Amino acid sequence: MERERAAYVALALTPGIGPARLRTLLDACETAHGALTAPFKFLCAIPGVSHALATAIRQRSAADGEAVLEAAAGVGGTVLLPEDAEFPTLLRQIPEPPLLLFAQGRLSQLDRPAAAIVGSRDHSPYGAEACRWIARQTSRAGVAIVSGMARGLDAVAHLAALDAPGGTIGVLGNGLGVVYPAANRGLYQRVATEGLLLTEFPPGERPHAGSFPRRNRLISGLARVTVVVEAAVGSGALITASTALDQGREVMAVPGPITSLMSVGANRLIQDGAAPVLEPLDLLGHYPELAPFPAAEAESSAQGSPTSVPVPTPAVLPDTLSVPERELAGRIGSEPIHIDVLASRVRRPIAELLAQLCSLELAGVVEQHPGNLFRRV
Repeated sequence: MERERAAYVALALTPGIGPARLRTLLDACETAHGALTAPFKFLCAIPGVSHALATAIRQRSAADGEAVLEAAAGVGGTVLLPEDAEFPTLLRQIPEPPLLLFAQGRLSQLDRPAAAIVGSRDHSPYGAEACRWIARQTSRAGVAIVSGMARGLDAVAHLAALDAPGGTIGVLGNGLGVVYPAANRGLYQRVATEGLLLTEFPPGERPHAGSFPRRNRLISGLARVTVVVEAAVGSGALITASTALDQGREVMAVPGPITSLMSVGANRLIQDGAAPVLEPLDLLGHYPELAPFPAAEAESSAQGSPTSVPVPTPAVLPDTLSVPERELAGRIGSEPIHIDVLASRVRRPIAELLAQLCSLELAGVVEQHPGNLFRRV
């Protein structure tokens, strides 16, 4: 088994091999070790395997994989293969799933539902405050915060989540043991011990231009929802949002001042149909299995003035509610909300909402007020 594991690592890291070719090779050769030791002519006869790829495979051996496994262990990491129980289920479901993952830290982070929070490296004080508030409250509810370990709002999200129960997962655009950017060394060390670092690049590999789009697809792939806090036009955060949509995942965005270039990307996402995050409960509504949520604490500006209204702690939801009804209940707070505003948040037809609200009212979860206003009891 150890030899086969090492052979798989060597094969998966061979340039030119992706998910489809790897599956074809394993089907034809039965095992990774069989593929590494197969005759050259046999490899060339496999559909999709060129002479160049066959040559590259024949130059590999299980010893190459063993060296990678030892390097990962040397920096305190481990290797996760798709058949391992710890391998994230959501990453098996995305287009072009990773062939393997290198992990360092607490693998238990992968047992939690996750939300991705991404944003600009160059951000405003408002963006940092909003990111910190959303990340902290979401992590307090038991959701792991995923981001890309970059400077700026990625770092803000990771740090805010580290001190809360949900914790954080940092996805790297380089191999374990490489701290990039160097200014994030302290964050890297904290996430490696208190959270979890993940990457598909082998230990010691430096970042390059193509590594960050590959990282971004893992950030959104690990998460049920991706939240863009601040993003200028062309920001990497918008690339992550795009990959989330390609993966069939939810995208949300934090609205910002229309005069701020740093908010153009997030505001346009909302204009194009992304749900706005006006308070952490908007995001937490996508995790109804975790309700009731802890009361949110409003963040304060540098001048000490509150910028958001605290979110109340909802009552325990009855077991008889359906998943859509539980999700809807998670979007309604103690302050009355108009059904049109609620419909824009959850993006459901009014008729469907009215039926679900009726069920919630009968269950004693919400109450209706004049003017089509609803609030949690």
